[in-house]
Amino acid sequence: MVQPKLRPKKDYGRNHGCERCGRKRGLIRRYGLRLCRQCFREIAPELGFKKFS
Repeated sequence: MVQPKLRPKKDYGRNHGCERCGRKRGLIRRYGLRLCRQCFREIAPELGFKKFS
């Protein structure tokens, strides 16, 4: 039996997920947040963000 070649882990793409829940889609990385948009909406007031409209 032939073993498949092992490839090194890639350094791009969705390697990191949300800090809170681990979801990899809809990430907000600006200002170093690394939160998905759902978690961001839940804790934005605690972080000091305000909704204007």
